[in-house]
Amino acid sequence: QVQLVESGGGLVQAGGSLRLSCAASGGTFSNYAMAWFRQAPGKEREFVAFINRNGYTTNYLDSVQGRFTISRDNAKNTLYLQMNSLKPEDTAVYYCAASRYLSVPRTLSSDFDYWGQGTQVIVSS
Repeated sequence: QVQLVESGGGLVQAGGSLRLSCAASGGTFSNYAMAWFRQAPGKEREFVAFINRNGYTTNYLDSVQGRFTISRDNAKNTLYLQMNSLKPEDTAVYYCAASRYLSVPRTLSSDFDYWGQGTQVIVSS
């Protein structure tokens, strides 16, 4: 059992950068594969990025590849999403998610057992 709390969202101009954090508690963080998802108003939740337990395997939504970087600090029980070159279409509520049982990268929300409350990102044009 793990609790997740996102932070770091806000308002930023197009082309700017933002770093999101996800603080985990209540479990052994290094045992969990982690991911970021996002959901824009009126749209389905969308996979953004995945990172495995030791941080050596990552994968990304094609539209954020090269702009976003997912990372983790297991000593701090924290997941990060560094977002650069932000675009208005990146506007969404961003959620972190955890799975204790994944052994390969997955991109479906149903693959993840635990979710944070979300943090809002707004990118202005």
